[in-house]
This record gives sequence, C-alpha cells and structure tokens, in this order.
Amino acid sequence: MSFRLIQPPVLSRGTVARDEPLRLDADRQKAGWATARVVVVDEKGRTPVSWDTAPGAHFAEGDAAGWDAASGSGVTLRTKPATDIAPAPPEDAVLLGEAEGVAYWAVRGRPDLVAGDDPSEWSDLRAVGGELDALGAGLLTGAVAALNWHDTARFCARDGSPTHPHNAGWARRCEAEGHEEYPRTDPAVICLVHDGADRVLLARQPVWPPGRYSVLAGFVEAGESLEACVAREIGEEVGVEVTDITYLGSQAWPFPRSLMVGFHARADPEAPLVPADGEIEEARWITRAELRRAMTQGDWAATPEPGSVLLPGRVSIARSMLDSWAALD
Repeated sequence: MSFRLIQPPVLSRGTVARDEPLRLDADRQKAGWATARVVVVDEKGRTPVSWDTAPGAHFAEGDAAGWDAASGSGVTLRTKPATDIAPAPPEDAVLLGEAEGVAYWAVRGRPDLVAGDDPSEWSDLRAVGGELDALGAGLLTGAVAALNWHDTARFCARDGSPTHPHNAGWARRCEAEGHEEYPRTDPAVICLVHDGADRVLLARQPVWPPGRYSVLAGFVEAGESLEACVAREIGEEVGVEVTDITYLGSQAWPFPRSLMVGFHARADPEAPLVPADGEIEEARWITRAELRRAMTQGDWAATPEPGSVLLPGRVSIARSMLDSWAALD
C-alpha cells in the first residue's frame, strides 16, 4: 500500500532562513535591526493576530501599537518594528531568521509592549497555527519553542551558575565556566495504525471528553530508535503488535519542546485491543468511510455529541495523517 502525507504538517512549513552564520554575525544583526520585525509572545504563549486579513494587507500607518502584518491569510501574525522594542537587538531577543531581506526576532511580552492592546486579538499557536500561512506558522512555532526554552534554562545544568543568552538567542552561556547549552527538543513518535486496507485505529485518553479521538503517540526513551519506540508504544498502549513501520513526516510541537515524528504501521484488526490502564480510556477501529464522516463533525473544539468521533484540529500532525488516510481511494 502506498501511503504518504498529501501536504506538509502545518507547523513544518517555515520559510525563514535559519542559517547559523546569521546568529554569529553581530554586525549584520545590528545593521538589519532598523528594518527588522519582532514577534511578541506573552507568558501564556499568545501573540497578536488579525483575522480575515486579505493577502498582502498591512495595518494602517496610524496604528498606535505599531503592529504590522507579517503575512496574509485567514489569520495573520502581527509583528512590531524592531526599533519600537529597542534601539539595537536586546540580549533576551531570539533571531528567528530572515525572509525576503527582513530579519525576524522574538521577545517575551512585557507590560510596555502589550499595554493598550485588545486581549481578544491575542491567540496562541494551538488556536491559530493551522490558519497561519507558512511564514507566520514558522515564525510563531520558532518563537514559542525558543522562548519556552529560555524560560527554563536560566541555570547551568553542569555547575548551577546563572546563564545568559548567546548567539542571538540560540545558546546560553554560564557565568562560572562558560559552558554553553542549546535549546532542547524531546522526540516523540506518533503513529497511524491501519489494517492495510481501509480501517484505522483511534484512541482516547482518560482526560479527554467522550468523542474525542486521535492516533497513538509516545516519547522516545534514551537509547531507543524511533521505530522501536513505535512498536513499544503501540504495544503498551493498546496491546497489539505492529509491522511495516514507515516514516511519514515530522513537525515541531513546542508544548513545551517536542518534535513529533510521524509513522504509519500495520496491525491485525482481529487482535484484541487492551487499552493501558490510566493511559488509554478507549480504542476502536473505524473504516475510511467513518473517518470521512467524522471530518464533517468538526474537530476537538466542537462539543461532542453521543456516539460522535471528533478529530484533532489542523495544527496537529495527527490531523495531517488522518486527512491523508481519508484521501486514499
């Protein structure tokens, strides 16, 4: 069976150049600051967005908050002029990259940056990541991931001394010995289990309301390969053995610092399902026709009805995988 993703996961579409030389060239960073844009993310992971902005649109010149549209789609990420933040790149700013000659940075929201803004115009990555275009999705994903890491890496893991940002926010250096640490990413597998024909296995965690389902996932352990993790997690969570483990794609999931690595694998639908106590509340096989009907019922944001199957929203790689499975003939 030939199965692949029909389009990239929405959080893997970033278009900014993330070249390391950009992060090491302080003179270039200072020279580009006058035309740079800044993504401001508050402590709840929210950033200003605009809804239903026409492609290429920009905010009015007289916008008191100084926001501008970084891109245009159903939802548009709004950025600030860098010179509104500081006269030069501040120590706590993260260089996200460059696109079409413009440098994009990220900073954690401060009262002076968010005062006077309408709170209803701020949304987080989970809510709007699936609606942003490639530039906006890539910028916000990188900003959330990098800023989350800085929040939790203020002391050296080797000697306990305070650390400070380095290399335009892509490293932290400790005071005592100059040890450098870099942003952490925790790999996790996510797997669409199918029967080789038209059935797919969905499951629900105990904390999810009835009707909310997704594919199976789990974190990779130290010393474990991705494929071995797929086999172990599926066996642990629903008690079935899988074969033909095949890579599909990946995307960042910075909640707080995961990389979701997608696979598909085959299992026997006649094998008994044994949901792991405390981890899986329910597991069930559904046909491709049932999956297609579920896609018309809304996603996890909808209110479940009795007997309904609600699928993850577009921001998740799980939905990309299910959409691709549903599209097969």
